[in-house]
Amino acid sequence: MSDAATAKSGDAPLSGQRILITRPREQSAAFVRGLEALGARPVVFPTVEILPLVDGAALDEAIRGLPAQDWLVFTSANGVRHFLARCEALGCMDSLARLDIAAIGPQTARLLEERGLPVSLVPEEFRAEGILAALDPDRVRGRRFLLARVAGARDVLPETLRQWGSAVTVVEAYRNEPVRQGAGRLARILEQVDWVTFTSPSTVNAFMDLLGTANVEALAAGVRVACIGPITADAARERGLEVEVEAREYTVPGLIQALADSFASGLHRRRKES
Repeated sequence: MSDAATAKSGDAPLSGQRILITRPREQSAAFVRGLEALGARPVVFPTVEILPLVDGAALDEAIRGLPAQDWLVFTSANGVRHFLARCEALGCMDSLARLDIAAIGPQTARLLEERGLPVSLVPEEFRAEGILAALDPDRVRGRRFLLARVAGARDVLPETLRQWGSAVTVVEAYRNEPVRQGAGRLARILEQVDWVTFTSPSTVNAFMDLLGTANVEALAAGVRVACIGPITADAARERGLEVEVEAREYTVPGLIQALADSFASGLHRRRKES
């Protein structure tokens, strides 16, 4: 049976649920398809944009220094895209061949493998702590790590590696910019949806900054919040939101499944009338 037929059958786990997606538009297509396949009605309102660096000098220097590194660590698929694009522009792709590469999760690993780059480490838990859990402190002592990531990321990974005796270079590969327009449209959307989903702390903070504190009570009273994992959920709680769904697998498919599970268990009952 096709996805469309499944959604029309009346048995779709998320039938009729109106779900707001706040991640960047260019990364929302698979999320939309996955929700629609389960009968949901997704609404896309990006709260952040993924952009190249304004000044890429530090990134270029780090790429030219790849021969001196032992490990290259990516904590997002965006990091892979922007880092490899710059590697190609600089003619440095061959420098990646001798490195051990760590990827935060399966999507990040898949992008690397599609480019012919073998991945040495994908943690069982798709966050920085998972990478650390998969590494042996004794075996990384004295090893040189390059972490390519977004500005403002948590420092638990580089700080812990340094405590273990590794040499760590952190470089920004891209930037998140919050969307600063459309507050009125966002407020209107929130009157019509059942769920708002967050896939990173940056989507949470940009959403709340755009929405404004005056609308937090209305959000809390009328819309349920679902997060891709504990780091994002913590960011939401710090901004005063009650998180009702937290994915066990920190991926978009994991978040979709968590929403479906919550709907099946009865959390779908609305706190406001349609």
